[in-house]
Amino acid sequence: MILNAIRKRTFLLLGATGLLLAACAPNAVRNEPASIPAQEADRPSISEEAPVQDETSQQQPEPPAAREDPFEGVRIRFNPSYWPETDFSRHSVDYSEILSGGPPPDGIPAIDSPVFESVDAADGWLGDDWPVMFFEWNGDARAYPLAILIHHEIVNDVVGDRPVTLTFCPLCNSTIAFDRTLPDGRVLDFGTTGNLRNSDLVMYDRLTKSWWQQFTGEAIVGELTGTQLAFLPSQIIAWSDFKAHHPDGKVLSRETGFGRPYGLNPYPGYDSINNSPFLFDGETDGRLPAVERVVAIEVAGVDVAYPFSALSEVQVVNDVVSDLPLVVFWKAGTTSTFGASDLDTGSTGVFSREVDGEVLSFLAVEGGFEDEQTGSRWNLLGEAVDGPLAGRQLERIVSGEHFWFAWAVFKPETTVWSAAG
Repeated sequence: MILNAIRKRTFLLLGATGLLLAACAPNAVRNEPASIPAQEADRPSISEEAPVQDETSQQQPEPPAAREDPFEGVRIRFNPSYWPETDFSRHSVDYSEILSGGPPPDGIPAIDSPVFESVDAADGWLGDDWPVMFFEWNGDARAYPLAILIHHEIVNDVVGDRPVTLTFCPLCNSTIAFDRTLPDGRVLDFGTTGNLRNSDLVMYDRLTKSWWQQFTGEAIVGELTGTQLAFLPSQIIAWSDFKAHHPDGKVLSRETGFGRPYGLNPYPGYDSINNSPFLFDGETDGRLPAVERVVAIEVAGVDVAYPFSALSEVQVVNDVVSDLPLVVFWKAGTTSTFGASDLDTGSTGVFSREVDGEVLSFLAVEGGFEDEQTGSRWNLLGEAVDGPLAGRQLERIVSGEHFWFAWAVFKPETTVWSAAG
């Protein structure tokens, strides 16, 4: 108990006022104050100079057509001179929606060669209630502590022989896993542009220098505009849940090659319920507080968000979305990523309720969940740990724990679940 209290105090401690951006130089931490204005840079010259003509020529050729300026008439709020290889003539969003978050490209450095350690080694510095991003593929279970991801935002990894990218946007509280192999077989790796759209991380791929929206997984600028990455299921869970159910799993190590104060939080108190989103100039959806946590899903074009405030009361939701029977689990015991004192946000998991052709119904019981049909016990990770179905795994459904404002701005037609129906 004392050790965990010391760990927790270390994570919550940051002697700074206001919201800070984590950046920039590879071997130093640069924090940008919340009051810093978005950078507005001069556009690079992309006009072409007409070739010099022979004065003796009787026939003057037509001058070359002027190259279209992709930014004409648009007030840009990012620095395109950083991106000489990006094809700005291709884009699916208005450039006025993109702004600099402060750091330059890769000022928040992605982790490209992740090093992992054992559960026992990681237990020496992680507190039981600290949040980790849980991802598993082909039996390869890994934990990515948000205390590390908050300083890097992107990890390019291979898990269970599948090339994947694990992402975390602190301003939207969004952890999202992607398959980084394109349909044509090319494997991408990603970095941070330093730019934001709707307060959300804009990534870039190093192959084509196209820009990608983290929240949607879609290329929005450059050669690959319109290309969609495949989402993969992941969860935010407490460290205690990962180590209890995957004692042989791998844990992202602090040996990243960068000097970052892992365990200190550069966004103290950002998720206080009355806070306004940072670097967000859109309209917020008033159905919920802007930084209310939701776990959200999209099934066959239908979007549903389950507020944590409601989930904490019921702990289990048996639902049907687009004819898919699913269950949402909520469990207490996960602390806030952003260091709000004693804020137990809890964690969620979303799964199909169908097992061997039978649709199960779940209820919350002490220490976990139970299905009414067989009496089997299940954990937050969708694993049956006791009873007739012990050893079975519920099918994971792609979901994300996000701040409400971010999900709503990208998915405005979302239905907000309530116990009242």
